[in-house]
Amino acid sequence: MISAEQNNISLLNGLVLAGGKSRRMGQDKSMIAWHGKPQHYTMADVLTSLSNKVYISCRPEQKHDIDSRYTVLEDAYTDLGPYGAILSAFRAEPNAAWLITACDLPLLDHDTLRYLIQYRDLTKVATTFKSPHDELPEPLITIWEPRSYQILLSFLSEGRTCPRKALINSDVSILTPPDPTALMNVNTPEEMEMAKQIIKQRQREPHAG
Repeated sequence: MISAEQNNISLLNGLVLAGGKSRRMGQDKSMIAWHGKPQHYTMADVLTSLSNKVYISCRPEQKHDIDSRYTVLEDAYTDLGPYGAILSAFRAEPNAAWLITACDLPLLDHDTLRYLIQYRDLTKVATTFKSPHDELPEPLITIWEPRSYQILLSFLSEGRTCPRKALINSDVSILTPPDPTALMNVNTPEEMEMAKQIIKQRQREPHAG
């Protein structure tokens, strides 16, 4: 992969979304320790080796609950969910590209994100994965290029705040994930149990990890 410095490519920052209220789960999804530590820290650690800077996105009232070893990015747009978090990232660093990851993806790993970066299409608004669930673009495992900032603001001015619909209505590159299981989204206790079983099975495999 050609470095950003070699080709004047926008630097890639990482953003872990941890500001959700986890209503369906019944507990804070970012705090679930799938791999020995709260998931938002696990994802931040994964992103550290893949991006220029890494931030954990959160609501203002969550800021003091996050370990001081991690850099926090408060939501500047309230009550907009992930859309507001992405806009807040661009407001902080509008000239950077942003690799967005959610904290409810316990099977998302370094290799999957590296694949996304490797096949990043700089001519597009964003590079994303096709969801194995519904074959629509997965907005919360996406590289959003700097040019997407104005597009997202334009959609916001029209009252549209769904990042997936922003991808559907923009010129984006959609990749097939090398391991579809890595995109498994966990929002309910039932999905949590399924993910636990997959993680346990992988840990028992001879070459797990």
